[in-house]
Amino acid sequence: MRSLVANDIVHVVDDDVDVRKSLGFLLATADFAVRLYESATAFLATEPKEIHGCIVSDVRMPGIDGIEFLRQLKARGLGVPVIVMTGHADVALAVQAMKEGAADFIEKPFDDQVLIDAIRSALDHRSQPAAAHPQSTEIRKNLATLSEREHQVLEGLVSGLPNKTIAYDLGISPRTVEIHRANVMSKMGAGSLSHLVRMALIADPKH
Repeated sequence: MRSLVANDIVHVVDDDVDVRKSLGFLLATADFAVRLYESATAFLATEPKEIHGCIVSDVRMPGIDGIEFLRQLKARGLGVPVIVMTGHADVALAVQAMKEGAADFIEKPFDDQVLIDAIRSALDHRSQPAAAHPQSTEIRKNLATLSEREHQVLEGLVSGLPNKTIAYDLGISPRTVEIHRANVMSKMGAGSLSHLVRMALIADPKH
C-alpha cells in the first residue's frame, strides 16, 4: 500500500452536514488528513494560495455549485485534483465537470472503498498533465476497435445523455443501448462510466 505523506489532505466540500461528517469519519479512518467545508464559498473564502492533497466536492450545492467551483479553482491557478460526487441522474453534470478539469466523478450512493480508491488515484496522478497521458496511444487503439454504433453510443455517453435519450436518438431500444454500452466498456477496458469518460476526453480533449 502506498505510504501517505504529509500533504495528503482531503478537502471535503458539501452543504449536507451529515454527508460531511460521515465522509470526514470515513477518510480519517483511512488515515487521510481531512478538512470539511459547508460550501465552495466557504472554501474559497480561506483564500488559499496553493492547495495540498485533493478536493472532494458535491456537484449540486447552493450558491457556487460544483461546476462553477471547478472554474473558480482554475481561474485562481489552483491545479488541484477534484473528485466530484453526483446523483445517479446527474451524468450530464458529471461529464461537464470532467470537461472543466475534474479528476474523477463518482455516483451516489457509492461504496466507501470506491471513494478511497478514487482519492488515492487522484493523489498519485496529481502532477501528470492529461495531454501527456501515457495511455493516450492505447486508448486511441482501443477506440479504433469500436463499431460505428458503439462510437455513436460512446458519443452519447460522453455528451452526458442517459440511455433512454441515446436510444431515442439512434432509433434503437434502451436495452440495445445497454448492450452496446457494455461492449464499449469492455473494449475500452473501462471499470466505470467516469473511467470511460476520462479516457474519451484524454483521446480527444475537444470532446
